Amino acid sequence: MKLIRYILGVFVAICTFDEAQSQNTNQLIPFASGLTSTVCITHSGDDRLFVANQRGIINTISSTGVVNTVPFLDIRDRVVYGGERGLLGIAFHPQYRTNGYFYVNYIGAGDSTRISRFSVNPGNPEIANPGSEYRLMTIFQPYANHNGGDLKFGPDGYLYIGLGDGGSGGDPGNRAQNHKELLGKILRIDIDHGNPYAIPTTNPFYNSTTTKGEIWAIGLRNPWRFSFDRITNDMWIADVGQNSFEEINFQPAASKGGENYGWRCYEGNQAYSSNGCAPFSTFTFPVYTYPLGDECSVTGGYIYRGSVASPFYGRYFFADYCSDRIWTLQNVSGNWVKADFGQFSGNNFSTFGEDVNGQLYVAGISSGKIFRIADQVTQANSPLNTLNFKLIQHPSTKIFSIETDKMGNQIQVSVYDIMGKKQYQTIKNETNAEIDLTFLKSGMYFLKVTIDDKSEVKKIMF
Repeated sequence: MKLIRYILGVFVAICTFDEAQSQNTNQLIPFASGLTSTVCITHSGDDRLFVANQRGIINTISSTGVVNTVPFLDIRDRVVYGGERGLLGIAFHPQYRTNGYFYVNYIGAGDSTRISRFSVNPGNPEIANPGSEYRLMTIFQPYANHNGGDLKFGPDGYLYIGLGDGGSGGDPGNRAQNHKELLGKILRIDIDHGNPYAIPTTNPFYNSTTTKGEIWAIGLRNPWRFSFDRITNDMWIADVGQNSFEEINFQPAASKGGENYGWRCYEGNQAYSSNGCAPFSTFTFPVYTYPLGDECSVTGGYIYRGSVASPFYGRYFFADYCSDRIWTLQNVSGNWVKADFGQFSGNNFSTFGEDVNGQLYVAGISSGKIFRIADQVTQANSPLNTLNFKLIQHPSTKIFSIETDKMGNQIQVSVYDIMGKKQYQTIKNETNAEIDLTFLKSGMYFLKVTIDDKSEVKKIMF
């Protein structure tokens, strides 16, 4: 059979780009159930999900939603549990496949935050060694609430740690604005050097005599989940409010750190206790706030980077614990626009998570369930509506070709940047198959191929 030669490269993301916008209503797809006190969902670089039970257990879940009844890690013997205390975060080392290291954030004896490293069992990837704990940090918590608890490896390979202001109400110790306190901050440390860690020389307060060198950002009340956009590397921080506002903070990838997000001088963008505070212009205010009412506590999420065909691609997902509402947030022509994804009663959403492919999940702490965010491309991804072709990139060029068993058909090709903006479109046939994208800057793009009523989008990089 004669082959048509055409365009593209790299890996498959079967979908359509335009039609998916109106195919399904917003929904959550049940993924796993029977879970207790889930406060963290993450992955280790394969198709499993790892979920933290606040009581001190980490379980694995298969790609089909089957919960492994044998815990990956059980450290209930050293976790102080109750209220906002417990096992609160997990992060896998970027080289986990070779070194087997992962890190946890939990409240231990003396009501102290502990940041510790553990190791997987070298003979069984389904079980970690609870005796392998290597403690990096111990930070005393003056009260039982506002512990933060999240931790993530950033795109720079450093470990970021979110800490609340120490608790009570109104930050009575003014810890979030105290540069010599680690509480009320985002920290950034180098766990691959030093004993037990090193402070990166690029930290904003490295070698400062007035500010702790570990500090990356200041002025947070209780950062309940932060994340990095896996495409742009921007950082998103959801911070739980006091009496009036919940807030979403945004730190662009180009930031050198050192932002002061305002608490307790400001709650959201409104003055809270601003006497003696630095000038207004020195603070970095949220990109979005919402008032307390039926809502009570923000749960931060992720930028959706699953199927590029999804209408949610590039949107930030977040939720509220009390109202069970989920929203998305995106920048439209310089304005931050919130959209309602839906209300899903009986869950009390406690955390979002991302799998290795960028699909998003959300946990209901009351329902004991984990749901996958429906990306609205299910129908578009059926075999009847997708193509089957091989992609070839000409060595050391931005020229691509495609091989398919379709004969004599016109083929439409569209190229989009990572924000979904169309950069190129053309129609080709079997006698003129090569596509030259030399005019595009190096980076990641998405290329949509349509033949008859079938379409597919794939990622290309150069």
